[in-house]
Amino acid sequence: MAKILVVDDEAVLVKGIRFNLQQEGYQVETGSDGEQAVELAREGSFDLVILDLMMPKIDGLQACMRIREFSDVPIIMLTAKGEDSDKLMGFACGADDYVTKPFNILELKARVRALLRRTAAAAVKQQETGELTVGHIHLDPAERSAWKDGAPVELTAKEFDLMELLMRNPGRVYSRENLLNVVWGYEYVGDYRTVDVHIRRLREKLELDPANPEYIRTKWGVGYYLSSQKSS
Repeated sequence: MAKILVVDDEAVLVKGIRFNLQQEGYQVETGSDGEQAVELAREGSFDLVILDLMMPKIDGLQACMRIREFSDVPIIMLTAKGEDSDKLMGFACGADDYVTKPFNILELKARVRALLRRTAAAAVKQQETGELTVGHIHLDPAERSAWKDGAPVELTAKEFDLMELLMRNPGRVYSRENLLNVVWGYEYVGDYRTVDVHIRRLREKLELDPANPEYIRTKWGVGYYLSSQKSS
């Protein structure tokens, strides 16, 4: 049974979401502000978090970023704003998906199912093989080796770390700042072009057509992500 955390300061909305998710068989815990969201996410073992954008104490964006410091739990952001800039900001802060208020509860339940299914499939694949595969790209974290379409590829240490991070979190968009912090470390002194250069090298080494990458993708104005499906 999946365990879901729902955090929103609208008590009636939270009650409705909790009821509908429990009817689907999920175990649900709730909170009402951003600080609670971070505390509950840290203490509980959740399979998914539903987080409102506008909340007391700290907003959903800040809460999302704090949760991302210690957890890769899938996060769906609820927002009353429909502007693309707000959605992109949510993705940049670590959200995996968003639903704009007012929403149909059937849409929210469908997104919950899809995100849980994607996460579970990725986890099972990693547990079964200990290796990571998407399309023609294959990584073996234990041996720190990589292959493109069955042929071995030499990656530098940072190239491997960057690719492993993206492959372990398919669909999650990382800003260049996020990638610098996670892969290079907070103490690293450099500019964002370092990330761009490494992404370009990874595409040259691992993509069949580096000029039209199938998997190492760009979310324009936000950052980079690993697509689990070929680009059209």
